[in-house]
Amino acid sequence: MTGSVFSQKICTRILFPRRRFLIRVAVFILLIVAAILLASVHSVQAADKGFSGVEIRFGGGTNKEGLSTPIQIMLLLTILSVIPAILVSVTSFTRLIIVSHFLRQALGTQTMPPNQVLIGLALFLTYFIMQPVGDQINQQAIQPMLSGKITEMQALDQASIPLRQFMLRYTREKDLALFLNIAKQPKPQNRRDLPMRIVIPSFMISELKTAFQIGFILYVPFMVIDMVVASILLSLGMLQLPPVMISTPFKILLFVMVDGWNLVIGSLVKSFY
Repeated sequence: MTGSVFSQKICTRILFPRRRFLIRVAVFILLIVAAILLASVHSVQAADKGFSGVEIRFGGGTNKEGLSTPIQIMLLLTILSVIPAILVSVTSFTRLIIVSHFLRQALGTQTMPPNQVLIGLALFLTYFIMQPVGDQINQQAIQPMLSGKITEMQALDQASIPLRQFMLRYTREKDLALFLNIAKQPKPQNRRDLPMRIVIPSFMISELKTAFQIGFILYVPFMVIDMVVASILLSLGMLQLPPVMISTPFKILLFVMVDGWNLVIGSLVKSFY
């Protein structure tokens, strides 16, 4: 009986403060929501009374074309939230990072180079490869929008043209036909008329296949070294010695002697030119 009473007292002391804290947090959130609702009601009433405010437009002309500031902020926050997905989906980043991972696994160095180094290298190589496309987007979409010649939606359409051309250059016809068949859309006469929802997944699948092909080619010479070392150790009767301990230094030595980073990175970058 004494133990049960003691446990009940402990539960009371622990749970009641938590409940009070949760109740306070809920009340605080309700007050914030009520304040936002009241502010929105007052703003609507002020707009109904003919309130004249200052509206800043981004790329709008004298005819007040374009999006208002709140919509622009919302679009900017949306773009910032999907930038990682855009970076992976429509650029050369996918091929670069997958090949780098295959190379590290083939060398057998586990976590060396670390992920931060590989991602940083892939990011800067992506910037180097996508620079011509970025220049075209800046000239055809961003600068006309900033000067007020076109609206934001027109700028978005103009920016998708060079990006679509880049992706279609490295996309296989088989992958395009796959997603056209799934979407039940007829094949257009010109590949430039393909919608982005067809081009982007087709480009990603093509990049994955290309990256895996390059990774397989990188694996072959290092796999031969592993097999030779394992056969030598087996013939010498050294069954307790892991072959990886012996083969890894030889693989690193071979990679350094042939200037492997120069060859691999150079071949990857040249594959986009």
